[in-house]
Amino acid sequence: MVVCGDDGLAHRLATELRGVYREQVVLVVPPSRRTPPQPMAGRARAASAALFGRMVTAVNRGTDGSDDTLVPDERVMEAAEPTEAVLADAGVDRAAALALVYDDDETNIRAALTARRLNPRLRLVLRLYNRRLGQHIEELLDQAAELAAGATAGHRDGHGGHGGHGGHGGHGADIATTVLSDADTTAPALVATALVGTSKVVDAEGLLLRAVERRPPRPGEVADPGLCTLALLSATSNDPAGAEGSEDSGDGPRLLPDAEAVAAATGRGAVVLEQVSYSGPPLPARRAGVMPFASLFSARLRWSLAGLVAAVVALAVALIVVTDDHPLHAIYITLLDLFAINDPAVDAPLGRQVLQLLSGLVGLLLLPVLLAAVLEALGTFRTASALRKPPRGLSGHVVLLGLGKIGTRVLTRLRELHIPVVCVEADPEARGMAVARRLRVPVVVGDVTQEGVLESAKIHRADALLALTSVDTTNLEAVLYARSVRPDLRAVLRLYDDDFAKAVYRTLRTAHPAALTRSRSVSHLAAPAFAGAMMGRQILGAIPVERRVLLFAAVVVDGHPQLEGRTVAEAFRPGAWRVLALDTAARGDAAGAEPPGSGLVWDLPDTYVLRAGDRVVLAATRRGLAELLGRRTRSPR
Repeated sequence: MVVCGDDGLAHRLATELRGVYREQVVLVVPPSRRTPPQPMAGRARAASAALFGRMVTAVNRGTDGSDDTLVPDERVMEAAEPTEAVLADAGVDRAAALALVYDDDETNIRAALTARRLNPRLRLVLRLYNRRLGQHIEELLDQAAELAAGATAGHRDGHGGHGGHGGHGGHGADIATTVLSDADTTAPALVATALVGTSKVVDAEGLLLRAVERRPPRPGEVADPGLCTLALLSATSNDPAGAEGSEDSGDGPRLLPDAEAVAAATGRGAVVLEQVSYSGPPLPARRAGVMPFASLFSARLRWSLAGLVAAVVALAVALIVVTDDHPLHAIYITLLDLFAINDPAVDAPLGRQVLQLLSGLVGLLLLPVLLAAVLEALGTFRTASALRKPPRGLSGHVVLLGLGKIGTRVLTRLRELHIPVVCVEADPEARGMAVARRLRVPVVVGDVTQEGVLESAKIHRADALLALTSVDTTNLEAVLYARSVRPDLRAVLRLYDDDFAKAVYRTLRTAHPAALTRSRSVSHLAAPAFAGAMMGRQILGAIPVERRVLLFAAVVVDGHPQLEGRTVAEAFRPGAWRVLALDTAARGDAAGAEPPGSGLVWDLPDTYVLRAGDRVVLAATRRGLAELLGRRTRSPR
């Protein structure tokens, strides 16, 4: 396996492949004594350079409690750019997979095109932020791989079998291209962590899996398993000093427990699967730039207009009563009096004269209201492209620090859930500013470490704080200051080093036991999905369970003795993997109680026998997926 990158994700991915999947890895990183060449997106490179020494050390040891050492042929290369010569020196021509996880999309695309030319049968995993461009690049590289495979098929009798899924243009997973985004992978986890009761959703290729974290049941009760229990939360969740979720803790969370473990787990929360289905086609997006009519005018102006309309209606009713006139004619006369274009009622009865005077007075009040409406509408259109400020009475919102790649995806996710957000960003030219304007989200421009910036974001009335800037110390300082203002505030930190994140989490939870605190490493959350894709299988997504990760994958049963020919109950291995659903659309038959219009059967009986042609959706731990999908053991040299 070859991994090329310039930040913590590359190092974490190399550790994942070596420590969990036991693969030989060649890691290509920029020289440690100078900054990688431009272009570079964002300011995250400054923080990565500061943490570079610690991350290199992390590559040489396991992160799952094991004390692994480098395998004999593993090496770390230093190169400023992944040129053709560098890729050839890294052994791309004979490698099984290549991961390009540079922070710059252009660098990854250029290297992917070069690598596909060097090795047409190479499995590629790309990190791209641009979703639409990623889809086109994936199709292009897959098409090139198919053409190259077809040209050499006559010379490879008995080789190049398709042992993977059919989700990439119909060819085998051995030459598949997978485009992933660390921002898309981690954004749902960060949002779910900050919001109590928010479901953890995995939505990929039309498949929707929804899991929810349920609180510990009362003493003597058993946690509701839902469709199935994916995990039992840590037994130390109520211990402020406990190592919650650490993989080397015996009291950590239990992933994929069996029925006996669930029944015995009294007093422990659980993550349960609530829904497995195919999501329908996405709803058409609303036209950009079209604002609701109510947003053009303030609430005070709308109340003023409503009062004037009520006054006009009252005058028209009074005129009907006084003059016994037809209702339509009475309304017409009232409007003429209102706009002062009717003849004076000199010879009319006294009641008619009084109503005419009152109508003229209401008409005088109508002029400034109409003028204010025009000015407000013009001001609204003029400032539609400007940043909004937080409203005065705003409360119960989420304060989001940082509008970089991760922050922008999290902001979009929060607005999809209709959650009020106030953003804080120091760089007026940050990539998320345009998204904030489009979504009409209030933004405070300023350095979060300066006095008064968090106060401007109404931190004292917020429900949660998401510190997602690219600098660890800034995130930590913001959370510590917010804790001094609101000790019970829910806070989530984005930290690059997972060991540092764990230490910060335990310290903050000890100091503030009554508050919800989470520290998340983006590379820790994203690396399992990238590593699974390098193994050549379709990784649908991942959800965090405290400080561990549960993966969802779609696997063809053929070639896996742990699944083929076994019943669903026999194929279930507690703590490793569990079959959740059967994809009958890939096989083309009914295979049981299939819902109309769907290709997914999630309520499989335990006695159903998995056949070679079946494609199943399963949940697995990292080690379980490595064991299930691992390649043949390499013979020692």
